[in-house]
Amino acid sequence: MALRAIGTYEFPSSSRQELYGEDQLVHVLWRNNMTFCAAACFRAPKTMTWADFTAGMVEPWAASDPGFVPGSAREWTLDDAPLSPEPHESLADLGVGHKSLLTFEA
Repeated sequence: MALRAIGTYEFPSSSRQELYGEDQLVHVLWRNNMTFCAAACFRAPKTMTWADFTAGMVEPWAASDPGFVPGSAREWTLDDAPLSPEPHESLADLGVGHKSLLTFEA
């Protein structure tokens, strides 16, 4: 469905990268999950390792689904491209950018 504006939008985004310094917003979606119908958004440092990101942010969020088993996330994608992260790699090293979308199956 097309969107037609009635005027120009001349205001800076309230979630633009420059407002977050060394942090960024990262969206995470658990594909095909009946509990979470939309992606969660996390504020994470660009230098955070994959292991710290998943253990400290993603798993506590996903654990609100009683069927979640920590460490069970698999088939990760980054902005619709397959992702095979190593625990020691930083989000920046993996190519995760401001407002990127990570998805997984569990």
